[in-house]
Amino acid sequence: MNFLAHLYLSKNNKNILIGNFIADAVKGNKYNNYPTEIKAGILLHREIDNYTDNHPIARKSKRRLHERYHHYDGVIIDILYDHYLAKNWHNYSETPLDVYANSVYKYFQENIETFPTKIQNILPYMIEYNWLVAYASIDGIGKILQGMNKRTKGISKMDLAIEDLKLYYKELEIDFTTFFKDLEQFTEEKTSLLLSI
Repeated sequence: MNFLAHLYLSKNNKNILIGNFIADAVKGNKYNNYPTEIKAGILLHREIDNYTDNHPIARKSKRRLHERYHHYDGVIIDILYDHYLAKNWHNYSETPLDVYANSVYKYFQENIETFPTKIQNILPYMIEYNWLVAYASIDGIGKILQGMNKRTKGISKMDLAIEDLKLYYKELEIDFTTFFKDLEQFTEEKTSLLLSI
């Protein structure tokens, strides 16, 4: 899953939210350098990624893209799944997406000193281009995929994935909706377990 899903799945725990957000920049066992709840958020992020990678529905989604993108198929599906979460946000949260996004940005700015340097550098771009809200539109997803393609120096061809999104739009939305119910239940159980350790 990509940024929006990880943040949403942190629910109302602000420290898990931080951990879930910074996790990709915390390598190996360096999560032990963080307070208990942030550490739980980092480990939760890893659990979510592992669960997603191995879930049969997410794998089915990736197979639709594999021939064109090879090992980038998972990264693309993570982004496309965030599109469906953002587009259907009203089904998951009573707080409008723009209000939620602004509150997250504000909280992250207030706590930026706890972030690894890599995440500190990403945050201004995330806020400037309002990534969390941008996920909701096809144009927004297109720009995010273009940016990801530039980061791979064009090797990934991820900018072309907007064509696949349009081609498989309904099928991928069904995949996401079914998969995300399983992921929410898994995350709820895993969060409780990690906080009890």
